Amino acid sequence: MAENRLIQGRYRLLDTIGRGGMGEVWRARDESLGRQVAVKCLKPLGPRHEASLLQVLRERFRREARVAAALQHRGITVVHDFGEDDGTLFIVMELLSGRNLSQLLDDNRRQPLPVPDLVEIAEQVTAALAYTHEQAVVHRDLKPANIVRTADGTVKICDFGIARLNHDIGFTARLTGTGIAMGSPHYMSPEQIGAHPVDHRSDLYSLGCVLYELATGVPPFDLGDAWAVLVGHRDTAPTPPRTLRPDLPEAYERIVLELLAKDPDDRPGDADELAKRLADARHPHSGRGGGETTVPVPRLPSWTRGIGAGSPAGTARRPGPRPSDRAAAILTDTWTGGAPQRGADAPGGTFASPAPPAGRRAALAARLETAHERGRAGQYVEAHQIYAEVLAGQERVLGPDHPDTLSCRHHLALNLGRLGRLEDCRTLTHDVAEARARVLGAHHPDTLTTRYELAYVLGQLGDWAASLQTCREVAAARAASLGPEHPDTLAARYEIGIGLGRLGRSAEALALYRDLIAARTRVQGADDPDTLRARHGLGVNLGRQHRWQEALVEARELAASRERVLGPDHPDTLVSRRETAVALGWLGRWSEALESYRLVAEARERVLGVGHPGALASQNDLAECLEQLGRTDEAAALHRRVAALRRERAARRR
Repeated sequence: MAENRLIQGRYRLLDTIGRGGMGEVWRARDESLGRQVAVKCLKPLGPRHEASLLQVLRERFRREARVAAALQHRGITVVHDFGEDDGTLFIVMELLSGRNLSQLLDDNRRQPLPVPDLVEIAEQVTAALAYTHEQAVVHRDLKPANIVRTADGTVKICDFGIARLNHDIGFTARLTGTGIAMGSPHYMSPEQIGAHPVDHRSDLYSLGCVLYELATGVPPFDLGDAWAVLVGHRDTAPTPPRTLRPDLPEAYERIVLELLAKDPDDRPGDADELAKRLADARHPHSGRGGGETTVPVPRLPSWTRGIGAGSPAGTARRPGPRPSDRAAAILTDTWTGGAPQRGADAPGGTFASPAPPAGRRAALAARLETAHERGRAGQYVEAHQIYAEVLAGQERVLGPDHPDTLSCRHHLALNLGRLGRLEDCRTLTHDVAEARARVLGAHHPDTLTTRYELAYVLGQLGDWAASLQTCREVAAARAASLGPEHPDTLAARYEIGIGLGRLGRSAEALALYRDLIAARTRVQGADDPDTLRARHGLGVNLGRQHRWQEALVEARELAASRERVLGPDHPDTLVSRRETAVALGWLGRWSEALESYRLVAEARERVLGVGHPGALASQNDLAECLEQLGRTDEAAALHRRVAALRRERAARRR
């Protein structure tokens, strides 16, 4: 494949982001929708293959792509499209911003991951597998490289390209002539190796291999060659993880060893059973487990998943709300069990309502997902109406303090902000934060997420002192519960820097950003977009102190890094190019600044469209630079063009 190739007249290949035995994965631009996607291109089907085999391969690909595209869960990579172009089969997926688990281990120098990270990954992958197995889909190649933790902490399973409907499990073995041609040796189940029937419990075995490696730094059978590894899976008992990692809680060691049972019948029966065991390990029941201690991580039951750190205060918010892990609206036993609850285990002290009818819950879940989709599409008025309907239904069915109800109110508040109703957004966000603190606890991740969003809207309203104070409180709470270098803690520290800069305390902001860059480099890597964003904050505050030569050097280096990592037309890259132009202007180097402003203006028109506000702002920058150079006629013509485009845009909106 070649860069800049256009697939099916729609997907422009930009650069490769991965290679494997079956093909390549490209970062690409969907020219129709103006978004970036990942395109997996399988090796071309050439004339050396028999026509009958080519037909089988195409049919298998279409079948598997349809299966993958039908999976709708926040823990599974979204498949947008698939097809064939000039003999190359391709599948179009969402472009994830994050690191796969293999990369996380490499970043950690192949040392075991912290127990809280291990637990969080295990629970999220288990939830995704529970969903796929309910759809009768088996992944068959679960491994660290196929599991990604995104920038907001969401864990996603990728590449269902060899997923198999249960009734069609035998097709792969017949096609390849062997039961071990598919999958990766370090993570294959004994039944895959022996060409025995494979079901969902094979994925559980592979997950056990992944968790073993995350917990110890090495796979369960880290032997010299592929055949020795396969024999190890089939015949050898794994070394208990605590032999290699003594601080691993015994409960998690038991779970991993149960997953690695040779006989599928000796493993957890399904992913739902595994989820219950993980929940028990997180908070062992009294009188059970022989004096085990609670794992020192915050409890995150299934209904709390998916509301990650919100949009940064003082920065552009991504269009559309982040849907929670409530896509299927499965209510937990804690909240919907038939028996009344009392005491510490009952949120808010008591909860005696029986489970609402499944049909009603499903209808609310479907409407909620529709609201999320409308928001992602920028249809905020429609999203608001649906959120309001769902909220009314949840309050009737579940009660006003149920976590699902509070989650819907949280999303409704965010959508009010996107509608420009900032005062309403602030009021509702404040109310949700207080309700979550009362129901879940002041330091619960969801409570802190809503307070994080409150800091954002306070900044939008210009109340930077309150925004800064709120961010500091969130950062302190996250540091205490998650650790000082957890990504959510670092995100809150970044917002503190924004507040300091806005309040004119740039010297404090500079010190904070230097520490933050060092921390993010250690945790996420020097090229992670969040690390680069912290470097941007450093450069901005250098400018605020009129240290323009230093600001120029930082802006140029950052623009080059962002172009390499994100692409030349990425919004962050263009922001850094504009910062370069600003620094050049302050240094009196207007001719050089003009070239930078022109590049940004052209790119934004190309990517966003001629009449987009961002493109028009760049044209204004260009006109002002022309004025500084004495080219007043050109500047005036450009100002007239911008004014005309704004009038056209206003007329269209009317």
